[in-house]
Amino acid sequence: MPRDVPLNSLGLPKAPADTRVVVAMSGGVDSSVVAAMLAEQGYDVVGVTLQLYDHGAALAKKGACCAGRDIHDARRVAETMGFPHYVLDYENTFREAVIEEFADAYLAGATPVPCIRCNERVKFKDLLNTARELDADCMATGHYIQRKMGPHGAELHCAADANRDQSYFLFSTTPDQLDYLRFPLGHLQSKAETRALAAKYGLPVADKPDSQDICFVPNGNYAAVIEKLRPGAADPGQIVDMDGRVLGDHRGVIHYTIGQRKGLGIGGLADPLYVVRLDPETRRVIVGPKDALSTRIVPVREVNWLGDAPLSSRPEWEVAVKVRSTRPPRPAIIRPLSDTEAEVELFTPEDGISAGQACVFYAPDSSRVLGGGWIWRGR
Repeated sequence: MPRDVPLNSLGLPKAPADTRVVVAMSGGVDSSVVAAMLAEQGYDVVGVTLQLYDHGAALAKKGACCAGRDIHDARRVAETMGFPHYVLDYENTFREAVIEEFADAYLAGATPVPCIRCNERVKFKDLLNTARELDADCMATGHYIQRKMGPHGAELHCAADANRDQSYFLFSTTPDQLDYLRFPLGHLQSKAETRALAAKYGLPVADKPDSQDICFVPNGNYAAVIEKLRPGAADPGQIVDMDGRVLGDHRGVIHYTIGQRKGLGIGGLADPLYVVRLDPETRRVIVGPKDALSTRIVPVREVNWLGDAPLSSRPEWEVAVKVRSTRPPRPAIIRPLSDTEAEVELFTPEDGISAGQACVFYAPDSSRVLGGGWIWRGR
């Protein structure tokens, strides 16, 4: 890198006007602010929004990203700030890479996290490749996470605002992707700062509510989506205790998740019972006491490791881990079985850990994200 060329705000040795940035625009306030901020700084901004599923169904629904209304909002932001905006039809890709697996995972008794798969398989793969084809120098998103340069290259770090941190959903970002990605909001201290910037730029989405649902799951009704994709998926079965005694009937395994207590329809018992296991093959929902949910050993696979040395270069790694997006990192030890598979031992057992969720690794003494893997049932 030439020493006489100063780095711009995106860490590239170019003038902003000579730096093309593709901004992934969902139509929400976060990505809109990123696009507006970079445009104001003089970068050659190109906004791209993905059409991920049928507009007709989306237009009538609020509270989710990537819907028809959101595409319209992204276009309005681009018009306001004066940069080009394109809509790419990724509907088939999204269905094959995200929705189909989501349905199959639920049918297998797992609890999937489709937003991670969307980042991994669509936004940070296909869209990122499209950005390269557009001769962009980098791609920027509105995610709340930080990219910092370390002695061995780009590192992933938690957002400055712990309440907005999205590191759990971005653990599968690879080093090559991290070299190309930028996250301009990660250093902000609060969402209020983002909205203030949106107001400053006069963006039409400044007061738009945050998305809540998974974009293809209207009103959070997972079962309805799965029944539509997999007819017969809601076949009824039995609710049994851990000894196999039948306690009642259920209306389909897909209506239940590990750790669930309410809505079991088996009241009148002395002690509360929780869903501790799902058996799709026998169509049984197994329930038990709260202590049966406690887990210390967590098998993970498809590990994406972001440490400086290879995962398998040590027999153990002391880290902190999140086994759910809403829980804080807890001390743990990773014992690698290969470069992509490991066993995680939690210092303190956690309740309600489910196959299909992510286990994300963090450095115990800093904000650095060390990667993560997918929880499964083990051998």
